[in-house]
Amino acid sequence: MPDDDAAAARAAAEEESAFSHEPVEPDATAAYGDHPDQVIDFYAPRTEAASPAPLVVVLHGGAWRARYDRRHITPFADYLARRGFAVANVEYRRGSSASDGDEAGRWPETFDDVAAALDALPDLARETLPRADTRRMVLTGHSAGGHLALWAAARHVLPAGSPWRTREPAPLRGVVALAPIADFTLAAKLEVCGNAAVQLLGGPDHFTDRLPHADPSLLLPTGIATTLVQGRADLDVPEPLADAFADAAAKAGEVVGLTLLADVGHFPLIDPTADACAVVAEEIAQLAW
Repeated sequence: MPDDDAAAARAAAEEESAFSHEPVEPDATAAYGDHPDQVIDFYAPRTEAASPAPLVVVLHGGAWRARYDRRHITPFADYLARRGFAVANVEYRRGSSASDGDEAGRWPETFDDVAAALDALPDLARETLPRADTRRMVLTGHSAGGHLALWAAARHVLPAGSPWRTREPAPLRGVVALAPIADFTLAAKLEVCGNAAVQLLGGPDHFTDRLPHADPSLLLPTGIATTLVQGRADLDVPEPLADAFADAAAKAGEVVGLTLLADVGHFPLIDPTADACAVVAEEIAQLAW
């Protein structure tokens, strides 16, 4: 239909714009493990302020697939640094050891890495980026990275016995999740990103058993300030997933911010040339400063 064609054309143009920027090299890189993907890139704030800057931790998207690494989100990281933030851009293992990059995620390695990175981050930031204020840390992520951001902030409410469970909440000012895959049951029903959520958990045979350890909509309330930013015209991770998470939070007695952007698709949220990216930076600033 013509409307569908127009929406697809707009989505393609938005994706092309977001991926058109040259990757921005970090100021420093530190390892949090021995695997080549267990690294964090650091970007110093590009402002002259003498005081330490809030630290924004970025988790990139790409449906947890190996072919999408952290480099595609480095222009967004640089954009935040130019807004006065210190930035940590986290890499993690994606895909599977036997795949060519089409399989989504590794169980349990993807979760192992995000947990290890967040645990190591305060010390690494203090050593690598002295201008980063780890007492004012905001976690953000896009798409699959938005899921990981929500999950990382909820580790203290994981089921008892989970290897990633923490005794205390993460030391975060808050979470800003950008078009997150935030409800796995609905994502599976809608086959979001080629049914990536099911693949991440190891396929249909493991989906139900592993869901309580991975689905942010089941890990509520967290007690951590959380905002979702969602394009209403998103064809990749549609608005109902954000709505479902906000509804689940409300039922759990927690208020979650939900910023819906009209006529915005999936990729403008991380595109420094898009107005939506400025909205994202402002949502982060409201939590960080």
